[in-house]
Amino acid sequence: MENPILLTWLNDFIFCPASIYFHNLYGDSDRISFQERSQINGTAAHSAIDTGNYSTRKNIICSMMVYSQKYGLLGKIDIFDTSNGKLVERKKHIQTIYDGYVFQLYGQCVAMREMGYDVKSLAIYSLDDNKSYPVLLPENDPDMFEKFKNLITDIKKFNLIGFKQTNDKKCRRCIYEPLCDSSLL
Repeated sequence: MENPILLTWLNDFIFCPASIYFHNLYGDSDRISFQERSQINGTAAHSAIDTGNYSTRKNIICSMMVYSQKYGLLGKIDIFDTSNGKLVERKKHIQTIYDGYVFQLYGQCVAMREMGYDVKSLAIYSLDDNKSYPVLLPENDPDMFEKFKNLITDIKKFNLIGFKQTNDKKCRRCIYEPLCDSSLL
């Protein structure tokens, strides 16, 4: 097995490939020293899933590790309901459904299917406003699924040396910007 791509990287890479490097550099160090309030709040809101305390219902699977051999993806799902085949990715606050959110779900979906689960529907759930946003299954959105596969190829081929960010708005929102030599600021 080659080094797997973490499911969270699918969203992070779109934001900025350099952020993955810095995230791994910090590792499990004290997050409060470098995360912004919104990230700390998101981690706290996700704790019920991560600790397995979200539900005691037998048909609800939470925080299960999944792996896709075909795409080389590894990570955890948020919630899967075995009674209806619904796979849900939870976010603290959603203003826009970014491609990265959808690609995380696609990664979870393909991994779960390889593992024998019958994933029938996908959704992204916003905790702050209790809204659920349906997402088309990969086979029902071929253009988006192709973008997903291309992203995986881009991640596998990426080289941080020589990378320059082209969007200063991303640099302004990045917690690692003060450390990054690719910053536009």
